[in-house]
Amino acid sequence: MSTQSTTVTKAPFRADHVGSLLRPNSLHQARKDFKEGAITAQQLREVETQEIKRIVDKQIEVGLELVTDGEFRRTWWHLDFLEHLNGIEGYVPETGYEFDGVETERYNIRTTGKISFNPDHPFIRDFIEFNEIVDGRAVAKQTIPSPNQLFHPDIFNASVYPDYESYAADIIKAYQDALKAFYDAGVRYLQLDDVYIAALSSPELEFGDQGYTREQFIDLALRVINGVLEGKPEDLIVTTHLCRGNYQSTWAFQGSYGLIAPTLFAKEKVDGFFLEYDDERSGDFQPLDHIPNGGANVVLGVVTSKDGKLEDKETIIARIQEAAKYVPLEQLCLSPQCGFASTHHGNKLTEDEQWEKLKFIVDVAKEVWG
Repeated sequence: MSTQSTTVTKAPFRADHVGSLLRPNSLHQARKDFKEGAITAQQLREVETQEIKRIVDKQIEVGLELVTDGEFRRTWWHLDFLEHLNGIEGYVPETGYEFDGVETERYNIRTTGKISFNPDHPFIRDFIEFNEIVDGRAVAKQTIPSPNQLFHPDIFNASVYPDYESYAADIIKAYQDALKAFYDAGVRYLQLDDVYIAALSSPELEFGDQGYTREQFIDLALRVINGVLEGKPEDLIVTTHLCRGNYQSTWAFQGSYGLIAPTLFAKEKVDGFFLEYDDERSGDFQPLDHIPNGGANVVLGVVTSKDGKLEDKETIIARIQEAAKYVPLEQLCLSPQCGFASTHHGNKLTEDEQWEKLKFIVDVAKEVWG
């Protein structure tokens, strides 16, 4: 496992990326053909595998020290993982999620029974095959939705769980089992994607369900993550990505990290926070003051994945220096603010522009940190 041990001191990397990559046309076509019954599941998988091989090579070529599978075997950044847990099912609701000027494709999950980790979860096999493709040439990063995603009010089922505490206990155990299964499969760098926690910091969204206030939900979110991380292997690096929605280059809500920073930035036991800072919706760097000195790394998402226009290098370096007033420079890293395709639809930029952005991040990181 020598290739894996590099993650212990290095992940998150100075030049990192959130996870998802734009799906190529061949993959869109194969998925369409599969839905229409023109090709088999195995044939679809072969197309996915070919394209994963291509993007692994490409990530290494642009100079990244970590690679992801681009989430090419998924339709959504979160639902594909969650619907394969025991006690959860996928369904088509009457409406999608409301984003800025667009309603998302209609698909969601709901709780139907007691939640636990499914030992035959397809993501485990997917990672093993992905890791074989990477073959030690870089660190294979695995992304999954945060356990807190299950606390969206439309997923909780009061007829299965009497309260949020019993619900949280099962979710913590399911994710502890998931972490162990991923670790046994060879994962040493895992990321928990968390739109829910970022939503807790949005003043425009209302929280108040089952008698909980926003503050109690923030406290619960912290207890869930720290509960999941309790007893995790020391050489498993776990980061979290806090996002305000990313769907075809649009967003779901706004607000700084100010409301959650005193609790989550200060006490969440992750190795790094990937934070969205590509426009004014995210507020300023002040909340970073709550990150403990020598604690979690902060991966600054100051390069946008929402459009293809390349940022100005001096502007990005100046923003890193600005953040360094709150968090020591050696605790900072750089990445896009989100994935390039949180859902199969993808953001509104070209693949060439995506690779240019990632190479730009590598180049800026070399300049800033050497």
